[in-house]
Amino acid sequence: MTEVRAKAAAAQRAGERRESRFAEGFALFAECLLTGVWIAVASLPLVTYPAAFAAGARHLGRRLAHERGGWREFAADFRSAVRRGWLVGVAGWAALAAVWVDVHAVRSGLPGGPFVGAVGVFALIGATVAGLRAAAAWRPGASWRALLARAGRRTVLDPAGSFLIVGGLAVVVCSAWFSAPLAVAVLGAVAAAAVAVEERYRRR
Repeated sequence: MTEVRAKAAAAQRAGERRESRFAEGFALFAECLLTGVWIAVASLPLVTYPAAFAAGARHLGRRLAHERGGWREFAADFRSAVRRGWLVGVAGWAALAAVWVDVHAVRSGLPGGPFVGAVGVFALIGATVAGLRAAAAWRPGASWRALLARAGRRTVLDPAGSFLIVGGLAVVVCSAWFSAPLAVAVLGAVAAAAVAVEERYRRR
């Protein structure tokens, strides 16, 4: 009889642990969606998206570490990151404009256009991944130039993690194709993916 009770108690504890993990996972998913909205709002000035992602990644990092933090902490991180981060945003838009010119060169049939266009697209994807990895590694007072340089190396040395972030970006694009509001919420999932990739690389 005692053995039966012990087994029942063990089964109950296992069920409670599964429920706890499910609740924690659902709460993290909801936090990612909320963070995506915060990132979208902070990115409205167009050149502030690197700082917005950095603040979002910091918020999700606190959530994973079971530390307290909300909109006020996100806003404080955003204000700190945007002081130099807006220059990164300008550089990102300039890179996008250069790729746009390459694509037009391909369509106009210029010699070597397809090759130049392909190189430009792959370079833009690589720069985007490096930017997200830099944002995930950002801390108050950190230099964006140094962060981007190190993130560029990690992008090449950790192709598996980089492909994971590319997959997250693909989900955002597909979500925007079907419904723009859905893409806004998924931005938080991209930030979470960048945080997870950076943590995985750090532990390695």
